[in-house]
Amino acid sequence: MITKQTKPDSVQTKESTNTLSQRLKPYWLFLAVILLNLLLGLFQPSLALSSLKTSRDYLWEMLTFIPPIFILMGLLDVWVPRELVEKHVGPGSGWRGIALAIFVGTAAAGPLYAAFPLAATLWRKGAKVANVMIFLNTWAAIKIPMITVELKYFGPPFALLRLALTLPAVILIGFLIEHYVPHSREMT
Repeated sequence: MITKQTKPDSVQTKESTNTLSQRLKPYWLFLAVILLNLLLGLFQPSLALSSLKTSRDYLWEMLTFIPPIFILMGLLDVWVPRELVEKHVGPGSGWRGIALAIFVGTAAAGPLYAAFPLAATLWRKGAKVANVMIFLNTWAAIKIPMITVELKYFGPPFALLRLALTLPAVILIGFLIEHYVPHSREMT
């Protein structure tokens, strides 16, 4: 006969309290924003309404971008073999890997937060950390549409100088992060 052991009530209550606080911990910023909006609503209702509208707009933007990115990330994870990623942007890829990371980051469309799931997938598949960082930095700082707008509104000298200064900085930052930040392939 197997009997189930039960814990004393005091232990069960402590565990359930810890579990609730552990569940809420990742959402502390979200909960703080809600609390601040509620307080703002008491003192400045029109400002609180404006804040809620802005929050709604950002939520809508996230909901339109994130699902396709996660689908793309899943397809990348399933269809692209690890060996292919390691060969083209892995530790032995050299300048070819850097150029590919820059090209993909420059040609990509969408907000920067859309790049993070893709970067994480590349990293798990064996991409060199410097190349992942170069990809992210390029996505953030060097985009083809951005360059064309700069050319039109600021002129070629400005656009080309900014590109000439940004490109080496992006590469340097990628290698510095790879060198100084401890990393493992395990995601938290």
